[in-house]
Amino acid sequence: MTDNEASVIDEAAYSVRRTIRIAAPVDKVWRAVTEPEQISRWFGRTELDGAGPGARGSITFEGYGRVPLAIESVDAPRLITYRWGNDDAAGHLPEELDDHSTVFTFTLEAVADGTELTVVETGFDRTSDPRANMADHAEGWVSELDKLVALFEGDA
Repeated sequence: MTDNEASVIDEAAYSVRRTIRIAAPVDKVWRAVTEPEQISRWFGRTELDGAGPGARGSITFEGYGRVPLAIESVDAPRLITYRWGNDDAAGHLPEELDDHSTVFTFTLEAVADGTELTVVETGFDRTSDPRANMADHAEGWVSELDKLVALFEGDA
C-alpha cells in the first residue's frame, strides 16, 4: 500500500480531512468517487437517481445500515460534494437527510505519480456527539480510502 497519512481532526472547525495519493490518472479516480457502481466496489453499496447536484439515493454499509445520500455540487473532474445522513440527538440514523447530516467533499489533483485525493467532511457540530463522530469518521476515512487505494493497486 502507498504511504498515505491518517485523517486529521479539526475540533474548532468540526471537520475531518484526509489526503491520499493514488497511482492512477484523475479520470479513473473521478469515476471511482462519482459513479455508483464504482463507489460500491470500495465504499458501500451506492444508489443514486442521477449524476449531478440534487441527485439523491443512499449508501449502505454492511453491518451498519442504509445512509441517505445526495450530491450537493460537482466541478468535474476536480471536485464533488456529497451530503449524507448522520445520527440524530438520540444516536439514530435518519431515513432521509435532515439537520444532522454532514457534508464531505472529494477534491482531485493530478500529480506526477497519479492523483492526490483529499476528502474533507464538515458539519459534525450538528451531530449528537461531535467529538465521537469526528473520531469515528476519521477512522472510517482511513479504512475506506485505504480500500480505494487497494482497488487501484489490484488493477495495476
